[in-house]
Amino acid sequence: MADLRWRQELVERDGEGAAVAIRGRRQAGKSRLVEQYCVEAALPRLYFQASRGVGTAESLELFMAALRASDLPGAAALPSAGPRTWLEAFELLALAVPEDRVSVVVIDEIPWLFQQDSRLEGYLQTAWDRLLKRKPVLLLLVGSDIHMMEAFIGYDRPFYGRADPMVVKPLNPADTAELTGLGGVDALDAYLITGGFPALCRTWGDGSNALDFFAEQCRRATSPLFTIGEQMLDSEFPQPDQTRKVFSAIGSGERTFGNIAAHAGRGPHEPIKSGSLGPILNRLHDKHAIAFDQPLATRPGNGGKLYRVADSYLRLYLAMLAGAHEEVKRDRHAHALQMIKRRWESWRGRAIEPVVREALARASASDEFPWPEAVEVGGWWPRSFDPEVDLVGADRGPVARKIFYTGSIKWLGTPFDRHDLNSLRKSARSVPGASEDESGTVVVSRSGVADGVVADLVWGPEDVLAAWE
Repeated sequence: MADLRWRQELVERDGEGAAVAIRGRRQAGKSRLVEQYCVEAALPRLYFQASRGVGTAESLELFMAALRASDLPGAAALPSAGPRTWLEAFELLALAVPEDRVSVVVIDEIPWLFQQDSRLEGYLQTAWDRLLKRKPVLLLLVGSDIHMMEAFIGYDRPFYGRADPMVVKPLNPADTAELTGLGGVDALDAYLITGGFPALCRTWGDGSNALDFFAEQCRRATSPLFTIGEQMLDSEFPQPDQTRKVFSAIGSGERTFGNIAAHAGRGPHEPIKSGSLGPILNRLHDKHAIAFDQPLATRPGNGGKLYRVADSYLRLYLAMLAGAHEEVKRDRHAHALQMIKRRWESWRGRAIEPVVREALARASASDEFPWPEAVEVGGWWPRSFDPEVDLVGADRGPVARKIFYTGSIKWLGTPFDRHDLNSLRKSARSVPGASEDESGTVVVSRSGVADGVVADLVWGPEDVLAAWE
C-alpha cells in the first residue's frame, strides 16, 4: 500500500503519469490491495477486470462499459461509437482522464488481454507515450501469470522501461501467525495449510489447531479450503493436458525426474519421454508454479533435482485436499477427515523443510547467528537417497566454497534424541566439504531435544517464526 501511495505522490509532484506492473500468484491479495488503495485514495478511477476466454471484440465492449460507468471526469462525454482496436480504446481512455488532478486506472488480469490480442502491448506503449503519460494518471497493470508479467516489462518488449515492477507475495509465516492469532507450531501449520493466502487465513477459527481447522472445513463442500485450490488449478491449467498431469504428479509427492515421468505418463510402462518432460518442467518453473532443490556441497552431486509445487497450499490440495473434497461432496465428511489425518503428519514433515531452510538463510543476517556467511541453505543427497541430510549451510550454491554446518529437521511429536543425533553425524560425513572439526551441527525440532543432545544450534517452532519478525 505504501508503494502505491508513494507513486501517487510522485504523480502529484511531477504532473505526469506513472505505470506499475503488479504481479503475484492467484489469491496472494493483489486485487484486494489495489481495491483498498483505490477506496482510500478517493481519486477518480477506472477499474477494469479482464475476462478469460472471450474475444477481443467482447473485451473492448466490456472495457468501454466499465469506462463509461467510471467516475473519470471525461467519461460521460465520450462519443457513442465504440473502438475497433485497443489503440482506439486507449485513446478514448485518454479523453476521459483529467488533466488537472490525479486519477487511477486499473486493468486487472491484463495477461488475459495479451492472450487475446498480440498487438495490445504495442498499442498500450503508443497510447502511453503519446497521450496517457502526459496526464497525472497512475496506471496499475495487474496480472497473476507471473512469467507473462515479467516478460511484459522485459527489455525486448514494447512497454520496457515504462512500468515499475511490483510483486505482491503471500503472507510470510509471521504475518500468518498475526492474522490467525496463533503461535509456534500452530502458526507454522496454518502457514503450510493456507500458503499464506489471506483469503484462506481469514477462514481460520480463533485458537484452532490444524486438525480442528480441517474438521471444521470438512463439514461443507463449499469451504474455501477446497474451492480455492480447485479454482486456482482451473485458472492455471484450464486444459487437462500433459502439463497439468506433470504438475499433479509433482503435487502428489513425486519429486524425481524419473518418478514424475512415470506418474504422468500413459501407464506404468509408458512414461513421458525426457525430451517432452524437460521443457514442461522448465515452463512450470518459469511460471513459478514449481520449485526445485539441488544437493548443496563443495562438489557437484549426482543426486539430481528434486521438484515440488512452489506454494504449500496447492501442494496440500493436490496431495490430499482434492481427494477429501470428493468425499465431502458425497456427504462422507468423516471419511474426508480421516483421509487428511492419515496423510497429514508425513506431509507436513516434508513440507516444513523449505520453510526451515529459508528461515535459517534469513537468520544469517542476524548478529547473534553463529555463521553469518552461511547465506545459502539447502540439503544434500546422493542418487540412492541414502543418506539424506536435511540441512546444509554454505556460502553459495549449488556448489559451495565452504560448508559451515549440517543439520537435521525432526517435525514429529517426539524430541530429537541421541539416536537422531548419531544418525545426523554419520550422514554428515558423506557431504562433500563437511568436516566434523570445522562444520557446526544444527537441530530443528518441533518437540524439542532429549537430555544429552548437544548441538551448536537448536531451534524450535518459535525460532523458525522469529526469522520473519
